[in-house]
Amino acid sequence: MNTIHVDERGHDGFDLVGDVASAARWVDAIGPRLPATTGRGSGDARRAGDVEDTEDAAGALDEQDVRRLRSLRDALRALAAEVTDAPPQFAVTRVPSRREALDTVNRLSGRARIWPELDWPDGGEPTATVGTGSGACDYAVSSLARQAAELFAGPGRGQLRTCLAPGCIRYFVKDHPRREWCTKACGNRARVARHYRRHRGAAARPAHDTAG
Repeated sequence: MNTIHVDERGHDGFDLVGDVASAARWVDAIGPRLPATTGRGSGDARRAGDVEDTEDAAGALDEQDVRRLRSLRDALRALAAEVTDAPPQFAVTRVPSRREALDTVNRLSGRARIWPELDWPDGGEPTATVGTGSGACDYAVSSLARQAAELFAGPGRGQLRTCLAPGCIRYFVKDHPRREWCTKACGNRARVARHYRRHRGAAARPAHDTAG
Protein backbone atom coordinates (compact mmCIF):
# COMPACT_ATOMS: atom_id res chain seq x y z
CA MET A 1 0.00 0.00 0.00
CA ASN A 2 3.05 2.26 0.27
CA THR A 3 3.65 2.90 -3.42
CA ILE A 4 2.67 6.59 -3.42
CA HIS A 5 5.17 9.24 -2.33
CA VAL A 6 4.79 13.00 -1.89
CA ASP A 7 7.06 15.86 -0.88
CA GLU A 8 7.06 17.55 2.53
CA ARG A 9 4.12 19.75 1.52
CA GLY A 10 2.06 16.78 0.37
CA HIS A 11 2.47 17.69 -3.30
CA ASP A 12 4.47 16.55 -6.33
CA GLY A 13 3.78 12.90 -5.72
CA PHE A 14 5.10 9.96 -7.68
CA ASP A 15 3.71 6.47 -7.95
CA LEU A 16 5.89 3.36 -7.91
CA VAL A 17 3.23 1.54 -9.94
CA GLY A 18 2.25 4.51 -12.08
CA ASP A 19 3.13 2.91 -15.41
CA VAL A 20 4.24 -0.42 -16.84
CA ALA A 21 7.99 0.21 -16.52
CA SER A 22 7.88 1.46 -12.93
CA ALA A 23 5.43 -1.27 -11.92
CA ALA A 24 7.73 -3.90 -13.43
CA ARG A 25 10.65 -2.59 -11.39
CA TRP A 26 8.53 -2.61 -8.25
CA VAL A 27 7.29 -6.18 -8.80
CA ASP A 28 10.88 -7.24 -9.41
CA ALA A 29 12.03 -5.51 -6.21
CA ILE A 30 9.44 -7.11 -3.93
CA GLY A 31 9.99 -10.60 -5.32
CA PRO A 32 12.34 -11.69 -2.50
CA ARG A 33 9.72 -10.67 0.09
CA LEU A 34 7.07 -12.97 -1.37
CA PRO A 35 6.77 -16.66 -0.49
CA ALA A 36 9.33 -18.70 -2.41
CA THR A 37 7.82 -20.57 -5.31
CA THR A 38 8.98 -23.39 -7.53
CA GLY A 39 7.23 -21.79 -10.49
CA ARG A 40 6.14 -25.20 -11.74
CA GLY A 41 2.83 -25.71 -13.44
CA SER A 42 1.15 -24.74 -16.69
CA GLY A 43 1.32 -21.24 -18.06
CA ASP A 44 3.96 -18.54 -17.68
CA ALA A 45 5.12 -19.57 -14.23
CA ARG A 46 7.75 -17.31 -12.80
CA ARG A 47 8.53 -15.87 -9.43
CA ALA A 48 8.49 -12.08 -9.41
CA GLY A 49 12.08 -12.01 -8.18
CA ASP A 50 13.23 -14.27 -11.03
CA VAL A 51 12.85 -11.52 -13.62
CA GLU A 52 16.46 -10.77 -14.46
CA ASP A 53 16.29 -7.20 -15.71
CA THR A 54 13.90 -4.31 -16.10
CA GLU A 55 13.35 -4.87 -19.81
CA ASP A 56 12.31 -8.49 -19.22
CA ALA A 57 10.19 -7.44 -16.24
CA ALA A 58 8.40 -4.79 -18.30
CA GLY A 59 7.68 -7.37 -20.96
CA ALA A 60 5.96 -9.56 -18.38
CA LEU A 61 3.48 -6.82 -17.40
CA ASP A 62 0.85 -4.88 -19.30
CA GLU A 63 -1.54 -2.01 -18.56
CA GLN A 64 -4.13 -4.36 -17.11
CA ASP A 65 -1.57 -5.68 -14.63
CA VAL A 66 -0.75 -2.13 -13.59
CA ARG A 67 -4.43 -1.35 -13.05
CA ARG A 68 -4.74 -4.41 -10.81
CA LEU A 69 -1.73 -3.33 -8.75
CA ARG A 70 -3.17 0.15 -8.30
CA SER A 71 -6.62 -1.21 -7.46
CA LEU A 72 -5.14 -3.41 -4.74
CA ARG A 73 -3.06 -0.53 -3.41
CA ASP A 74 -6.08 1.77 -3.28
CA ALA A 75 -8.22 -0.85 -1.54
CA LEU A 76 -5.57 -1.55 1.09
CA ARG A 77 -5.02 2.15 1.77
CA ALA A 78 -8.76 2.62 2.23
CA LEU A 79 -8.89 -0.20 4.78
CA ALA A 80 -5.75 1.05 6.53
CA ALA A 81 -7.19 4.57 6.73
CA GLU A 82 -10.28 3.19 8.45
CA VAL A 83 -8.22 1.19 10.94
CA THR A 84 -5.86 4.06 11.81
CA ASP A 85 -8.25 7.00 11.47
CA ALA A 86 -5.67 8.45 9.09
CA PRO A 87 -5.25 12.24 8.68
CA PRO A 88 -6.62 13.87 5.49
CA GLN A 89 -3.26 13.89 3.70
CA PHE A 90 -3.36 10.09 3.57
CA ALA A 91 -6.49 10.17 1.39
CA VAL A 92 -4.54 10.28 -1.87
CA THR A 93 -6.86 7.69 -3.39
CA ARG A 94 -10.59 7.17 -3.09
CA VAL A 95 -12.48 3.91 -2.66
CA PRO A 96 -16.23 4.47 -2.19
CA SER A 97 -16.82 1.93 0.57
CA ARG A 98 -15.33 -0.77 2.74
CA ARG A 99 -17.37 -3.32 0.80
CA GLU A 100 -15.76 -2.30 -2.47
CA ALA A 101 -12.29 -2.42 -0.90
CA LEU A 102 -12.96 -5.91 0.46
CA ASP A 103 -14.32 -7.11 -2.87
CA THR A 104 -11.15 -5.89 -4.58
CA VAL A 105 -8.83 -7.59 -2.08
CA ASN A 106 -10.75 -10.87 -2.23
CA ARG A 107 -10.99 -10.87 -6.03
CA LEU A 108 -7.28 -10.20 -6.50
CA SER A 109 -6.36 -12.75 -3.84
CA GLY A 110 -7.66 -15.39 -6.24
CA ARG A 111 -5.76 -14.13 -9.31
CA ALA A 112 -3.01 -16.74 -9.01
CA ARG A 113 -3.22 -20.50 -8.72
CA ILE A 114 -1.06 -21.25 -5.69
CA TRP A 115 -0.51 -24.50 -3.84
CA PRO A 116 1.93 -25.74 -1.16
CA GLU A 117 4.73 -28.05 -2.26
CA LEU A 118 7.11 -30.15 -0.18
CA ASP A 119 10.72 -30.58 -1.28
CA TRP A 120 13.03 -33.09 0.43
CA PRO A 121 16.39 -33.64 -1.29
CA ASP A 122 18.57 -36.64 -0.53
CA GLY A 123 20.80 -35.81 2.40
CA GLY A 124 19.02 -32.52 3.03
CA GLU A 125 16.22 -31.09 5.12
CA PRO A 126 12.63 -30.88 3.91
CA THR A 127 11.43 -27.44 2.89
CA ALA A 128 8.02 -26.04 2.04
CA THR A 129 7.64 -23.91 -1.05
CA VAL A 130 4.79 -22.57 -3.15
CA GLY A 131 3.82 -23.93 -6.53
CA THR A 132 2.14 -21.63 -9.02
CA GLY A 133 1.06 -21.75 -12.63
CA SER A 134 0.66 -17.99 -12.85
CA GLY A 135 2.80 -15.16 -14.15
CA ALA A 136 4.92 -12.84 -12.04
CA CYS A 137 2.38 -10.05 -11.63
CA ASP A 138 -0.59 -12.30 -10.86
CA TYR A 139 1.53 -14.14 -8.32
CA ALA A 140 2.64 -10.86 -6.71
CA VAL A 141 -0.88 -9.39 -6.61
CA SER A 142 -2.40 -12.57 -5.21
CA SER A 143 0.33 -12.99 -2.58
CA LEU A 144 0.06 -9.37 -1.45
CA ALA A 145 -3.74 -9.61 -1.20
CA ARG A 146 -3.45 -12.78 0.90
CA GLN A 147 -0.87 -11.20 3.18
CA ALA A 148 -3.16 -8.19 3.59
CA ALA A 149 -6.07 -10.43 4.54
CA GLU A 150 -3.91 -12.00 7.25
CA LEU A 151 -2.81 -8.57 8.48
CA PHE A 152 -6.29 -7.05 8.74
CA ALA A 153 -7.83 -10.21 10.22
CA GLY A 154 -5.03 -10.77 12.73
CA PRO A 155 -3.37 -9.03 15.68
CA GLY A 156 -1.24 -6.93 13.34
CA ARG A 157 -4.28 -4.78 12.56
CA GLY A 158 -4.08 -3.21 16.01
CA GLN A 159 -0.44 -2.28 15.42
CA LEU A 160 -1.03 -0.56 12.08
CA ARG A 161 0.02 3.09 12.19
CA THR A 162 0.35 6.16 9.98
CA CYS A 163 3.78 7.74 9.71
CA LEU A 164 3.40 11.40 10.65
CA ALA A 165 6.83 12.56 9.54
CA PRO A 166 6.73 15.63 7.25
CA GLY A 167 5.79 14.63 3.72
CA CYS A 168 5.23 10.94 4.53
CA ILE A 169 1.97 9.15 3.81
CA ARG A 170 3.14 5.61 4.50
CA TYR A 171 1.56 3.06 6.81
CA PHE A 172 3.64 0.74 8.97
CA VAL A 173 3.22 -1.97 11.59
CA LYS A 174 4.43 -0.85 15.02
CA ASP A 175 6.59 -3.88 15.76
CA HIS A 176 8.43 -2.23 18.68
CA PRO A 177 6.93 -0.21 21.58
CA ARG A 178 9.18 2.78 20.83
CA ARG A 179 8.71 2.79 17.08
CA GLU A 180 6.93 5.93 15.85
CA TRP A 181 8.03 6.22 12.22
CA CYS A 182 8.03 4.01 9.16
CA THR A 183 11.80 4.38 8.66
CA LYS A 184 14.79 5.89 10.46
CA ALA A 185 14.95 8.54 7.75
CA CYS A 186 11.43 9.68 8.61
CA GLY A 187 12.31 9.75 12.30
CA ASN A 188 15.33 11.94 11.60
CA ARG A 189 13.28 14.25 9.39
CA ALA A 190 10.61 14.60 12.07
CA ARG A 191 13.21 15.44 14.73
CA VAL A 192 14.82 18.05 12.48
CA ALA A 193 11.42 19.64 11.81
CA ARG A 194 10.60 19.65 15.52
CA HIS A 195 13.98 21.20 16.35
CA TYR A 196 13.44 23.89 13.70
CA ARG A 197 9.98 24.76 15.02
CA ARG A 198 11.25 24.93 18.59
CA HIS A 199 14.14 27.26 17.76
CA ARG A 200 12.04 29.42 15.47
CA GLY A 201 9.51 29.83 18.28
CA ALA A 202 12.24 30.66 20.79
CA ALA A 203 13.69 33.28 18.45
CA ALA A 204 10.29 34.89 17.94
CA ARG A 205 9.38 35.16 21.63
CA PRO A 206 11.80 37.98 22.69
CA ALA A 207 10.57 40.25 19.91
CA HIS A 208 7.00 39.51 20.91
CA ASP A 209 7.72 40.19 24.58
CA THR A 210 9.45 43.49 23.75
CA ALA A 211 6.55 44.60 21.63
CA GLY A 212 4.22 43.83 24.51
